[in-house]
Amino acid sequence: MINIRQAEARDVVEMQTCNLTNLPENYQLKYYLYHIASWPELSFVAENEQKRVVGYVLAKMDDDGPPDMEPENGHITSLSVLRSYRRLGLAERLMNQAQRAMVEVFNAKFVSLHVRVTNKAAFSLYKNTLKFDIEHTEAKYYADGEDAYAMKKNIKELYPLEMDSLDF
Repeated sequence: MINIRQAEARDVVEMQTCNLTNLPENYQLKYYLYHIASWPELSFVAENEQKRVVGYVLAKMDDDGPPDMEPENGHITSLSVLRSYRRLGLAERLMNQAQRAMVEVFNAKFVSLHVRVTNKAAFSLYKNTLKFDIEHTEAKYYADGEDAYAMKKNIKELYPLEMDSLDF
């Protein structure tokens, strides 16, 4: 049985290991800690029966707008699931948890992400399963010069706040 729970500081080494195993983008431990400290409600891990992290989603709120305005756009920084745990729906479950938390905690309207144009499996997950739309292609987005699809999805209607349906 795989358990999905909020990521904690004690998980960052295993999250980084998951990343290093699967992805060409590598982040320093302080980058994971920064996300967990700044947006503790938005990042999640999948752990197996032995309490080992086998997948994670690292998420944040985009806070590059005016300081007096609440951010309305969440962003998926990184998603990774160990190969032996793929095809179990973990990536979808992790993404759904992060998106739901963006709406419930920060009242987010949209979520965005970047994906390598050559990463067909991830692109299929985002486009076909999770229903993200391509906004545009960002040339040379990645450190190795590869292009990325910038993708976005409206999440406000997917996870309506219970308060929104109450009449006052």
